[in-house]
Amino acid sequence: MKKIYFTSLLSFVCLSLLVGFLGSQLSGPETFSLTYSELNKPSFSPPSWVFAPVWTILYILMGIAGYLIWKAKEKNTLFLFFSQLALNLIWPIIFFGLNQYLWAFVEIIVLWIFTFLTVKECFRFSKTAFYLLLPYILWLTFASILNFSIIIIN
Repeated sequence: MKKIYFTSLLSFVCLSLLVGFLGSQLSGPETFSLTYSELNKPSFSPPSWVFAPVWTILYILMGIAGYLIWKAKEKNTLFLFFSQLALNLIWPIIFFGLNQYLWAFVEIIVLWIFTFLTVKECFRFSKTAFYLLLPYILWLTFASILNFSIIIIN
């Protein structure tokens, strides 16, 4: 059985959750519900209460995947992981804090690319990390479509 470094695992999960928390705080916690409720949204847009539990689960999965990348000593993939994490922090600030929906869309596409590259690299050395990141890339795809739709109808 492979050794689990619980402190490192917990650190990666906490770091990922911290990114989500900081993104919401830096964009203004009250801004999310206010901005989202006032936007014209496409029919497939989920209710605002869905986002917090979905993102919490995704950040936990991302943290575990980040730990597996670190444990595999995959430096390039770890760079991609931290890059997408930083980009993930920036998106809510642009979208909710600055109300710059077009720039948020550009940023989420860059985020999607970095995440895709991270997922692709994980497939090479850790199927577990790959599968842990699949829901995230799928949600980012959905979020990108939602972001683009909001630009079009607003």
